[in-house]
This record gives sequence, structure tokens and C-alpha cells, in this order.
Amino acid sequence: MVAKVTLLYFARIREALGLDEERRDVPEGVKTVRDLMAWLAAGDGRYAEAFAAPEKLRCAIDQVMASFDAPLDGAKEIAFFPPVTGG
Repeated sequence: MVAKVTLLYFARIREALGLDEERRDVPEGVKTVRDLMAWLAAGDGRYAEAFAAPEKLRCAIDQVMASFDAPLDGAKEIAFFPPVTGG
């Protein structure tokens, strides 16, 4: 079954893609955030550029911080952003 998910992009990811959000049909074989990033990168060079350095990215599933190995089961929203630092 294909799942529809909202993808949110922030900072340099948004700049690389030229958009801040989109709705996508995610194929059944895409099980984790890491799978999602690979699937997106394989389909378009802009995504390959945006996800080229995953060690410099963070993600959240339904507004909860998650690892790239987190399952997408039932996710409605996935956000990608650079690490946040504060002072």
C-alpha cells in the first residue's frame, strides 16, 4: 500500500530543493527515514544534493525528533532540518 506523507524542508535543505513542503506518495518498500531519503535522492538530483551529507541533518516524525532508522509506520509528517545549536 502506498502512503501519503507531508515532507517539510528547512534551511539549506529547503534551498537545495527550492520548496519548503510537499505531499508525496511513498511506496510500500520505503520503511524508514533513511529509505525515504534514498528513494527521494534516487529520483532527482536536487534531493541527492540535499541529502548528500546525512550526518549534517536531523529529522522529526510527526513533530518528534527521530533517527534515520526510525520506521515510517503511520507517519503523517516528516521534517528535515540541520542541527540546531543555541547559546
